[in-house]
Amino acid sequence: VQLQASGGGLVQAGESLKLSCVASPRTFTTYGMGWFRQAPGKEREFVARIDWRLGSTMYTDSVKGRFTISRDNAKNTVYLQMNSVKPEDTAVYYCAAASNRALYASKNMNYWGQGTQVTVSS
Repeated sequence: VQLQASGGGLVQAGESLKLSCVASPRTFTTYGMGWFRQAPGKEREFVARIDWRLGSTMYTDSVKGRFTISRDNAKNTVYLQMNSVKPEDTAVYYCAAASNRALYASKNMNYWGQGTQVTVSS
């Protein structure tokens, strides 16, 4: 299983950015996928997740109302739309997938992508 994240870059505070993550092979099935991030000198933290079948979502408090996670089941792709970004959103963003409900519910994803850098300037 491979997760390929893309879409990171350098943006100014208040701007928008959209991250994408494609899971392969196409036969890969997942209970849910999510986005995590790790800022320099900090531990990796949960950002958002989405149930692959139901589409229900969950966000960490600091991004609620600004970020939106979505998925395209046909393309095996999960997205993270980031609006009104702030300098504190600067981090390497990782997409991840969970193969069962227990892992998904506990945010202990068992598949990880390589990460994409997001830098927000003030």
